[in-house]
Amino acid sequence: MIKKIAEFIRKYQMIEPHDTIAAGISGGADSVCLFFILLEIRKQIPFNLKVVHVNHGIRTDAGGDAEFVRILCEKQGIPFFLVEKDVKKLAKESGRSAEEEGRRVRYEAFAKALWNERGKIAVAHNSNDRAETMLFHLFRGTGLTGVCGIRPVNGNVIRPLLCVDRTEIEQWLSEKGISYCTDSTNEQDAYTRNRIRHHILPYAEQEICHGAVAHMNRTADELMMAEEYLKRETEKAVERCVLQGEGCIQIRIPAFLLEDEYLKGRILLYCIERAAGSRKDISWVHVMAIKRLFQTDGSKEIDLPYQLKVYKQYDLGMIQKCGEKSGNGKVYSVAPPGQMDIPGLGRVEFTVFPMDKSQNIPEKTYTKWFDYDKILSSMKFRARHKGDYLTVKGSSGRIGHKLLQDYFVNEKIPREERDRVYILAEGSHVLWIPGRRISEYYKIDEKTQTILQVVVVDKKE
Repeated sequence: MIKKIAEFIRKYQMIEPHDTIAAGISGGADSVCLFFILLEIRKQIPFNLKVVHVNHGIRTDAGGDAEFVRILCEKQGIPFFLVEKDVKKLAKESGRSAEEEGRRVRYEAFAKALWNERGKIAVAHNSNDRAETMLFHLFRGTGLTGVCGIRPVNGNVIRPLLCVDRTEIEQWLSEKGISYCTDSTNEQDAYTRNRIRHHILPYAEQEICHGAVAHMNRTADELMMAEEYLKRETEKAVERCVLQGEGCIQIRIPAFLLEDEYLKGRILLYCIERAAGSRKDISWVHVMAIKRLFQTDGSKEIDLPYQLKVYKQYDLGMIQKCGEKSGNGKVYSVAPPGQMDIPGLGRVEFTVFPMDKSQNIPEKTYTKWFDYDKILSSMKFRARHKGDYLTVKGSSGRIGHKLLQDYFVNEKIPREERDRVYILAEGSHVLWIPGRRISEYYKIDEKTQTILQVVVVDKKE
């Protein structure tokens, strides 16, 4: 196995002589294997090795893992960096998921360990992790980049064990008589990845195709090469139709419309990422909304996550970051399908599916259906803004707009509570006030083709 991993490291030029490597060692089988493999690789390539261990404060027995790794490093004479954080508390304060916050804490720890050094970060993902990630991203609809799964090298992050599977790792540790810790949370099905790990991949291996994980990894390699090719073509297309304006990204719409349809989407994703600094909450629905905007006449605008606005003025499109505030200071961008935790409201799940005339629209307080085809820009859960409005039906049956402020007054919602009420909105147009009412405009009708279901799962119906 060492030979196999050494060849993999050379193939992707992961480690060069005199590099400084900060290895993330949790104490589990994968990371302990990584630790000893790196010690073996040092016999072939001279490099500096450090170990980073993060105690996320989630398990009561996590301190034992930290001590196990500390002793491991002490025996081998390897510098040991311990970081202890209450990830659940930090996640609650930041509005991120515990998984997101944990990842942020880990990479912050790596950065501190490599302070003032141009080092690399080694993590212990294996081929099973890559297959799990492929499925996870496929189910979420993250596109080609996501379906590539975990890359062997991503910036300064290297993954030497990506060429071996979990069974190979555990067998090698057993043969070498090397002990490791067991994380009890890995055995629970509370996390989506664990459900994929425990149920879907084993079923695929046993009932569909033996070697499914290996086949998925070979496919991931091919997709990665395809992605690199498309990346180069996208860069060429960007040069043809994108300008970096003052404080915004500018797009020449006539040149943009001449590009291949698939490249158009990639161009827009590139522009959004440049303007926002991230693509995490950006989905294909946002790309389609911009495409539609660029094909309409006149000057118009739409909102996107990350406080972005997209403007169309004659033959020029502009993507610009704007200031955004809410009454409670929290804004949560929505990118269906998926779920998010919103403090003060609960866990909210978003599902998209085709309209079926035989289905009955649920009459539940915290389960609502919306006409997804009418939603053209990004949605946000936030507090009220000045100018927010609902589409309502009057006593005469006439449809019209009603300011949210007037609705609150009519419903006798106390003034001190109004800023604490979350709304789901597209720009200034309110789709839903959870626990109260939805906009008439977004309701299901005979023309609806696609449904967005929003459920506040922690609320009793």
